[in-house]
Amino acid sequence: MASPQTLDLGDRRLLAAWAADCADRVLPLFERHAPDDARPRDGIARTRAFARGEIDAAEMIRRRFATGRAASAVRDPAARAAAFAAGQASGVAHMGAHALGAAAYAVRAAGLGDSGSDADELRWQIGHMSAEVRSALRRLPVLGTDQSGPLGSGLLASGGLAVTIRALQASVVEAP
Repeated sequence: MASPQTLDLGDRRLLAAWAADCADRVLPLFERHAPDDARPRDGIARTRAFARGEIDAAEMIRRRFATGRAASAVRDPAARAAAFAAGQASGVAHMGAHALGAAAYAVRAAGLGDSGSDADELRWQIGHMSAEVRSALRRLPVLGTDQSGPLGSGLLASGGLAVTIRALQASVVEAP
């Protein structure tokens, strides 16, 4: 049986587009420190191509880790978080729950960046959700209630990332 964190292909495509938008907003924080490293930008572009149906899930799954590995190329915490946001966005083709990881890392990157605007970033993400994205996010298990994917007991379930994910999940329950 598939994990409830996977979601169906249509939902993963919807969430991939939203996750790519979240990661793209903080990409300059990475590129400022590693201007010659195109892995996060390429990963976001592939994620958008997946969302449009131009790349299949198998291709994305084969290449998803290359994007996140760019984080090891930088020392700046905001740049690392931005690379992780792009990596999580690339993972949406595999499991829809990675969209929440992409958003959470983007919020972290924004908060660590020059403007320190994590609350503004979270508000943008929530405001940027279409009704379809909200509906897909509602189908994901609540953080920490299912151990079969990224919303289990791992890295996303603790600290600031967990606070952001809980806020995102609460926003889709409360939204009309």
